[in-house]
Amino acid sequence: MSTISLKKWMGLVVVALLSFILFCQSQSGEPGSSGKSELVTQLESVFYDANFGQVPQTVFAAVDYGAVADGETINTKQIQSAIDAASAAGGGIVTLPVGTVFSGALFLKSNVELRLDEGVVLKAVNKDEEFPDKWTRIAGIEMDWPAALINIYQVENAHVTGKGMIDGNGEFWWNKFFTLLEPYTKQNMRWAVDYDAKRVRPIVVYESKNVRLTDFTVKRSGFWTVTMTYSERVYVKGLVIRNNIGGHGPSTDGIDIDSSQDILVEDCDIDCNDDNFCLKAGRDADGLRVNRPAENIVVRNCITGKGHGLITLGSETSGGMHNIEVYGLDARGTNNGIRFKSAKVRGGVISNVWFHDIKMDSVKNPFHWELNWFPEYSYPPRPEHIPEPEWPAHWKAMLTKVDPPERGIPEFYDIQISDVTATNAGIGIYANAYEEKPIRDVVWEHVSIDAQNGGKITNAVNWKMDDVSLRARTPIQVVSCKNVELPEEK
Repeated sequence: MSTISLKKWMGLVVVALLSFILFCQSQSGEPGSSGKSELVTQLESVFYDANFGQVPQTVFAAVDYGAVADGETINTKQIQSAIDAASAAGGGIVTLPVGTVFSGALFLKSNVELRLDEGVVLKAVNKDEEFPDKWTRIAGIEMDWPAALINIYQVENAHVTGKGMIDGNGEFWWNKFFTLLEPYTKQNMRWAVDYDAKRVRPIVVYESKNVRLTDFTVKRSGFWTVTMTYSERVYVKGLVIRNNIGGHGPSTDGIDIDSSQDILVEDCDIDCNDDNFCLKAGRDADGLRVNRPAENIVVRNCITGKGHGLITLGSETSGGMHNIEVYGLDARGTNNGIRFKSAKVRGGVISNVWFHDIKMDSVKNPFHWELNWFPEYSYPPRPEHIPEPEWPAHWKAMLTKVDPPERGIPEFYDIQISDVTATNAGIGIYANAYEEKPIRDVVWEHVSIDAQNGGKITNAVNWKMDDVSLRARTPIQVVSCKNVELPEEK
């Protein structure tokens, strides 16, 4: 081999090695030369492009179609007429009058933007007939459910923007849940309450692409606030969610991402009464049948107040979750921080997840990973007191057994946690998995926890810790673990 050929060959080897290193960094979530991971760079290239989801700039004012902001008139038909007119013209921007605008279910069309200007309050009317049932997925089960106030349903390039407000007017639907809770619980049917108490959501994105939700405020959601299901390329920025106004509604999640891909959520501020940010992917046999993952998702630079989870993965995990990066979050008094929920009938593989640069203060459980979550809800017993022919379809779906049972054991692995601080916590680390599929291959780096009690780790394998400290009154209990390093006790 000549000297030139040898040099050329060596150069190719170096290039190949560098390419391999960069590939490994992108797959593991580590930042490349730009200081950002490959996933973040990829999503920014989509959502920061000025051409993303562009719609025509022609304005269609709902007042021209009869809408009024008097806080009394129901404007569903008038606003929908403006939306339909914009769609018929090839797209455009629909505006609402300043003031309180009552409405039932609205359906955006492709290439239409609903702009909520400052001073606009779009308020859900408390009438069930204004929200017709639509086929969708709720808490991991495909079923009919009331349409949302704003529906982005099987469309492309549809947006909701502006500095205005959406009022879910939720107490009406909260009371539906509470009315069923006691009698259902007495009949050993706690599992069915969430599905039978049909409640209206403010915004739903379903089977849609190229969607932008930016800058508005949502309060008093009747159920989950912003939901994305079976959707692709959704950008959420600058939302403020305030659901603990006038009461504490059940299941008023902040932002839920369900079996969707290529999602960027940033600069949001959420105070709610359930999971603040939640990733979902189907429940039990029905979720395993659908088998659609939540993947390529970034949640960053957000604040959470009250709520059950700063960032929650589950409990609906059946379709799996992959390529998730969560960073720049600030939890202030949130009940749980980084939260995993699943059950022995959920199934699903959750992998390649990176949490970093997160602050938690006065969070009761900064790391709470319970894979046998809420048994009364997760493992429905057959309602023998009700004849099977009378069961609704969603009951039958929930009561279908996973076969073989081993498919129902969820698997969590390849998780990285770095540059995280938790102060004034209750329990430092709690993790409970299964002997058959322990939570494995977890890397902790530069983590500081100040808690009352250390916590407990059950069924974990291959946890590595570098510069991880725990200040607590009691040590961490370790049960059925292998090769699990613990924090340095302070």
